Amino acid sequence: MTHIPLSLYIHIPWCIRKCPYCDFNSHTAPSGLPEKAYVQALLTNLANELPHIWGRKLESIFIGGGTPSLFSAESIDELLCGIRALLPFRPNIEVTLEANPGTFEQEKFRGFREAGINRLSVGIQSFNAQHLQALGRVHNRDEALRAADIARTAGFDNFNLDLMFGLHKQTLAEALDDLQQAIALQPTHLSWYQLTLEPNTLFYQQPPPLPDDDLVAEIQEAGQQFIKSSWYTQYEVSAYARPGYECRHNRNYWEFGDYLAIGAGAHGKITHPAHGTITRYHNHRQPADYTQQAMQGKSRSGEQTLTPADLSFEFMLNALRLREGFPLSLFTERTGLATDHLKAGLEQALQRGLLEFNGDHIRPTATGWQFLNVVMQLFLED
Repeated sequence: MTHIPLSLYIHIPWCIRKCPYCDFNSHTAPSGLPEKAYVQALLTNLANELPHIWGRKLESIFIGGGTPSLFSAESIDELLCGIRALLPFRPNIEVTLEANPGTFEQEKFRGFREAGINRLSVGIQSFNAQHLQALGRVHNRDEALRAADIARTAGFDNFNLDLMFGLHKQTLAEALDDLQQAIALQPTHLSWYQLTLEPNTLFYQQPPPLPDDDLVAEIQEAGQQFIKSSWYTQYEVSAYARPGYECRHNRNYWEFGDYLAIGAGAHGKITHPAHGTITRYHNHRQPADYTQQAMQGKSRSGEQTLTPADLSFEFMLNALRLREGFPLSLFTERTGLATDHLKAGLEQALQRGLLEFNGDHIRPTATGWQFLNVVMQLFLED
């Protein structure tokens, strides 16, 4: 296999309050966060993963959650210093921290920037007071608007805003108003995605009244047109960027690169070129359990070696999310498999007008883009 990019995902699992739509591994923060103990567990976890990736450099780091911005700048600095001591970084590495508007304080974010964070991902979700309340968010509209100013003043010229649509009783005008307010803040990147009711969430058990499918489709089409007219390019299903500001960390997921994962409940994927296998693994979910196990060198709670059928489906599941598609050679580079493994699914997709293939590049057609779930099913082997 040729060079496969390596990223690092770090999970910080605490939030001020659990949102009713959230199915991530997040937990209500205790009165005193165990920051020092958790940072030590993360670094011990990483040290124990090093034998799997000797000689490789990190392309990107993403600190997600939960709400990582609940941690102090000192803790984030200690964490990043510890990582630098263990692993070499590529030049111009992208280092992202997820943050919620209710946690923005000027000095703290200046400290994050000095620690080495060079990209923020801010969970706005909506600027509408009623929608924020229905979503269980702890911030208000003013805090959401102020977050962008604080980020810039702290030295961040690269930040993403997260927005959702298809919200509780949301109208087309309200959805477009959210987009207009977000774009007025001039983020370099925008994540705009539909609210879905995920199992193991309060919304799944007690579903709120959501817009019907026709209205959601109308919102999506109008919103995409508006974003495009504002000089953002859609490069993935729910990701839009100014030129040169695509999220490199997320692109690595979609292009089936490798990623180490440290933290409670984090999931990783590592290629082992020596014996031609790819392993997925996940860590213990409960923060206290994870912290204890990680300090004993046992952070993983499970792992599996992917079969050729797994690899074909998972590669397509990720790569077909990219608007421009991918070169066919990438499949062999990232899976180690011959392209014959895609032949049956590709033939069906071409016959049905869902994919375009010019001999060395695959991309969804306009119809395929609308029905990506159908396309992906074609590559799911029985």
